[in-house]
Amino acid sequence: NSLYSTLCNLTRFYRISTIVSPLLALMKDQVDALVTNGIPAAAVNSQQSDGQNRHIIEQVFAGHIKLLYISPEKLLSEIDFWAQKIKVSLIAIDEAHCISQWGHDFRPEYTKLNVLKSHFPNVPIMALTATADSITRNDIAKQLNITDSRMFITSFDRPNIKLKVVSNVSGDRKFRMILQFIHRHHGESGIIYCLSRKNTEDLAERLQSAGINAQAFHAGMSTQTKTTVQQQFINDDVQVIVATIAFGMGINKSNVRWVIHSNMPKNIECYYQEIGRAGRDGLPAEALMFYSFSDVVRLRSFAEESGQVTINLEKLRRMQDYAESGICRRRIMLNYFNEKVDHDCHNCDVCDNPPERIDGTRPAQMAMSAIVRANEQVGHMMLIDILRGSRKAELIQAGFHKMPTYGIGRDLSFAQWNAYLLQMLQLGLIDVAYDDNNHLRVTDYGRDVLYGRATIQFTKFSYKTLAEKKQSKKKQQESAIFQEQEVDRSLFETLRMTRLGLAKAAGIAPYLIFSDKVLTIMAQRRPITQSEFGMLYGVGEVKAQKYWRPFTAAIVRWQQSHL
Repeated sequence: NSLYSTLCNLTRFYRISTIVSPLLALMKDQVDALVTNGIPAAAVNSQQSDGQNRHIIEQVFAGHIKLLYISPEKLLSEIDFWAQKIKVSLIAIDEAHCISQWGHDFRPEYTKLNVLKSHFPNVPIMALTATADSITRNDIAKQLNITDSRMFITSFDRPNIKLKVVSNVSGDRKFRMILQFIHRHHGESGIIYCLSRKNTEDLAERLQSAGINAQAFHAGMSTQTKTTVQQQFINDDVQVIVATIAFGMGINKSNVRWVIHSNMPKNIECYYQEIGRAGRDGLPAEALMFYSFSDVVRLRSFAEESGQVTINLEKLRRMQDYAESGICRRRIMLNYFNEKVDHDCHNCDVCDNPPERIDGTRPAQMAMSAIVRANEQVGHMMLIDILRGSRKAELIQAGFHKMPTYGIGRDLSFAQWNAYLLQMLQLGLIDVAYDDNNHLRVTDYGRDVLYGRATIQFTKFSYKTLAEKKQSKKKQQESAIFQEQEVDRSLFETLRMTRLGLAKAAGIAPYLIFSDKVLTIMAQRRPITQSEFGMLYGVGEVKAQKYWRPFTAAIVRWQQSHL
């Protein structure tokens, strides 16, 4: 979304811009959306014939293309030709977290993009990503040799997405919960993420047997099959996609109303990116995650087999902390991306059923004082040892026993300190320096608490395990989109089917005609004239002229049938 809107604006300033993109599906979706909105865009990739690619390059030379998409491999293989023959005005690198070793989707071939600045010294280079914490952002600039560049950071918050975690549910019970969830979102598009290809196929088959219009999607399928399934989902011919994490990258389908994780993701970046495929139109959406200890065991084995064992294990631990936390889930997620948040979101399961709170200011000050006095050169375990007055040899050898804070927290058990330090991390008081032996750092927000400029609350420590905690049962309700927007569901469905018919006739994705948000406003306002229709949010002059008759006619028919 952010890349698309950014590129739309850039066409006003640059003649030919090149977008480096890692996935063919991402290129196609972005190009289709840009062309539909009147912006001359194209892609050069391996799925097209040499003749097609050559024709596109000719269009570039003729000045008919404003935005050209290309893979990093293709660009690097022809970089000398491009630097000499094509007048590039801007290079935009999408999914830029792939460049950084600290990013969640590190790709070694992306690191070779550091030659861009030397080949195009006078061309502006822009790196874009939706999932990068501070260490990753800084490393992206370093890897691209643009450390003097300006950095623009917008909020990571997606307040319209309801967050929920369900623990220790498996087998038939999990399937029944998934089925019940889908029935509550009748007719609404959604994605279910699974850890393995077999899981996607098995779950898709079970859903099909239960009458759900679902399809599997994973990397083991043929390119043609994946393309077909993806297009069916984009066109609303398939309601549910059951997929591995390979699905959804770059797809700008605005009416995905929910995302389910059948298993815990491997890190918060992946989780944030995947749930972000829901609610792109700003309307209410839901993200449900199932979590069990077996997920942790399996993901831990994956991390230990990876090329970045330490960082992947630490990121897995942060994901597990999120799943087990009694703190507002949105605060945890936003603080992970270094976005200061000092209030609860009231749109997650923890906020719906808050645990008992205590004033955590004093223990937080003890811990942060110890971190500062140790020159921020201690990790999680050493900090607890300092606070509890441990006599471990490495602690004494480092001289930490001489600090005024040594033993100041001996009244709290190891388990209590462990829990409270985790909450401090989740609340954004402290951060982990992955690039410095995982030492703890006190954030600006943490210093406000440390020096008495702010207070903090902790979830009261309990020795109960996650499995022993009772899960509250809420009455199943209508989908949030209809609850909050006061929209008649039958009229919305009438408008949705009208949109679907028009999209099929034109051979385009339904959301390219109007998003669910526009249909919702249409169902609220119920315009019956061209003038009324043209005044709606999201309906410009061109679309008003093109679509006012079929939609207003559908509204009139619906009103007559409900007299």
